[in-house]
Amino acid sequence: MRTVDPAKYAAKRRAIVDAAAGCFAEKGFERTTTADLCRAAGISSGSLFHYFPNKRAVFMAIFTDDARDTAERLAAAADAADPWTALLDVVTDLAAEVAHPAIARLVLEAAAQAARDDEFAELIRRNERALADGLAVLIERAADAGLIDPGVPSHAAAGWVAALADALITRAAFDPDVDTAAELAILRTILIRFLRPVSAPDGA
Repeated sequence: MRTVDPAKYAAKRRAIVDAAAGCFAEKGFERTTTADLCRAAGISSGSLFHYFPNKRAVFMAIFTDDARDTAERLAAAADAADPWTALLDVVTDLAAEVAHPAIARLVLEAAAQAARDDEFAELIRRNERALADGLAVLIERAADAGLIDPGVPSHAAAGWVAALADALITRAAFDPDVDTAAELAILRTILIRFLRPVSAPDGA
């Protein structure tokens, strides 16, 4: 009996998911076929079904894996010596990723799929709650350190911070000429003015 190498299995699965993300972003969930996924990943249909039972499972894996990556990023940020800088950096990094036009289209496709698939919709809600909870931890740590306004409710603020980052999805999806670097700079300025104590310098 052949032994499966976990590292190789995980790497191949991740390669399939990454290739599939491009397909779904380009053609949408409904119009993407398993043949499209196999072609993009350079594998046979048998290989695809070795890793995933169907197209829907591949689509869901994109967002499951993304949530895991985000959770790891938030956990690392929570251990940072400077929670304020960590908060700005993690939000900027997340916004920079979703501001990519292909990823923006994929997220919009996810919204459409969530409207017709209750299980997928619940996955997206769990991801959003986990993101808000992770951001709230950073906000609380920064407030405890006197780095942001202690009067800002952490979970409410986390929801608004996530919403501001998500706003770049729409900009990138409908405006291919959007200046991502400029938008990210504006996002950081908004976060600073929203969260910092009134007496703190804007750039501090």
